[in-house]
Amino acid sequence: MRRFRPGEGVVLREVLRNSIWVARAVTVVRDADYWMFYIPPGTRWVGPASKHERPWVGLKAPGATWTLAEHVWRSAHVLSFAWPGAGAAVLQFWDAGWTPMYWYVNAEAPLRRFGLGFETFDHDLDVVVEPDRSSWRWKDEDDVATGVELGAYSEDDAAAFRREAERGLRRILEREPPFDREWTDWRPNPSWTAPELPAGWDRT
Repeated sequence: MRRFRPGEGVVLREVLRNSIWVARAVTVVRDADYWMFYIPPGTRWVGPASKHERPWVGLKAPGATWTLAEHVWRSAHVLSFAWPGAGAAVLQFWDAGWTPMYWYVNAEAPLRRFGLGFETFDHDLDVVVEPDRSSWRWKDEDDVATGVELGAYSEDDAAAFRREAERGLRRILEREPPFDREWTDWRPNPSWTAPELPAGWDRT
């Protein structure tokens, strides 16, 4: 399966019980020994229609169903880093004016490549790290606990999510490559167009 070119739009989607859970259009920044993706403000994406179970963890329970709706990502520029076999991605967030907001560790299933992009699944647990890496905090631990109560995750799953998130955190704090350089001055190539979901993104 071919590698994607920098600036190429692909889909980064999540699949649960053989159904689409989330599909995001992203721009490929790097497709090599690790991956980098860019999501600009204004990007349209698809996810569960109802936010009554914020962040939808109740819909992840066995037997639950959902419908999809279009949403718009408005809050930030995002540069995402992921590694083959790794259960956590690392993201850098900037506000609309490119002021650094924070680093973010997102526990998720290791990426799998397919013809239109990549598949993963969000595991709810996150870590928020200050831009200068001076401090950090856990986020959404309660959602993982709710997922265990509802049968979406096992206790072993939850422990594994934490280990993977801690590994992602160490990448940032210990300045492992590629975090041995500052990324706050990174900007997308001005020739890149806004990513859009490719035809066939919803076929599983």
